[in-house]
Amino acid sequence: MSIRRVRNIIFLKDVSILSLTAFGGPQGHFGMFLDLLVGKRGYLTEEDLIELYALCQILPGPTSTQTITALGYKIGGPNLAYLTLLVWMFPAFCIMTTLAILVTTAQDLNFSLDFIRFIEPIAVGIVAYSSYRISIKVVNTKVGVGLMILSAFASFIFKSPYAFPILILFGGLATTWKYKKQPIEEKERIKVKWANLILWVSVLVFAAVLGGVTQYQPIKLFENFYRNGSLIFGGGQVLVPLLYTEFVEFKQYLTSQEFVSGYGFVQAIPGPVFSFSAYVGAISARDLGMAGQLLGAGMAAIGVFLPGTFLIFFVIRFWEQLKKYRIVKASLEGIVAVSAGMVIAAAFLLFMPMEQKPINFILLFATVGMMHFTKIPTPLIIVGGLVFGIVIA
Repeated sequence: MSIRRVRNIIFLKDVSILSLTAFGGPQGHFGMFLDLLVGKRGYLTEEDLIELYALCQILPGPTSTQTITALGYKIGGPNLAYLTLLVWMFPAFCIMTTLAILVTTAQDLNFSLDFIRFIEPIAVGIVAYSSYRISIKVVNTKVGVGLMILSAFASFIFKSPYAFPILILFGGLATTWKYKKQPIEEKERIKVKWANLILWVSVLVFAAVLGGVTQYQPIKLFENFYRNGSLIFGGGQVLVPLLYTEFVEFKQYLTSQEFVSGYGFVQAIPGPVFSFSAYVGAISARDLGMAGQLLGAGMAAIGVFLPGTFLIFFVIRFWEQLKKYRIVKASLEGIVAVSAGMVIAAAFLLFMPMEQKPINFILLFATVGMMHFTKIPTPLIIVGGLVFGIVIA
């Protein structure tokens, strides 16, 4: 067995360990990547990982998934990268799909889901605190604050999935005029290989046409999630307003409680937050039976993870040259601010349909307080709410 093959196997083993132990979203995942992939294994330097992570943050798609997939690409090429993606997402995908099937089965059997009712206010509290942290961490200019507030109002008022790409594009264009404030760097001629970008666009168009012609729900789910996965800047928190608007408000495939409870569940498991898509896809396909739910979960997960993978494969080849252009750096300020505004809107969108009971307000504010003033891991907060619900029920 060649040294290269052994190295690839060891890397996939490390990825599987991370998929079962990495909690806390991209920020939490980054710390574990740093410990295992840099400190213990030495696959790359700390500076290389930070730069790779920064690149993935400015691309649409799941940040931690793109980071670890791109590392697989650098180590062993496309084949290892796709295996890395599968190993990384598989445990969380299985857990969220199983939870979705259990939820729908319980409803079919008229089994009370009252024990999960406290997950909803806790999940709203998590989104609210996430919006606070994102806003104070990444938005630090007057223009950025203005764009964030505008984006929050627009996202809340225009409850259409088609409003989000327009807002993101507007945000990027709104700050390009500040490019002169960026430092000038010596630039090289950009050499672009277009294959992965063409593949990304081709799959998007093909899925939209095939879904429109067949009207087969699993294919339509793939198209829906592929489109959303192509538009999301900022990780799993930004996924929430897009999916809530499309699948709860617009298409009404899920109830608000089902959606928010699922988002609470995904906070309590390891792996990528984007695995929430499997839960939404499975419940959206509940009318097709258990086999249809499994297919819906698979189509949703593949759809939401693929765009970011194609895009990171495309960009990583010429990133060194592209990042030296000031107009690119300047546009990121607006994109990040608009994404932060979407998360703020998500907190309000999730809060509005929540049952207005004192216990729900107490749990919501208690969640925010614990996340801000203590070091209690988010999964433990979710599990605590679940146990409390079981005891009360």
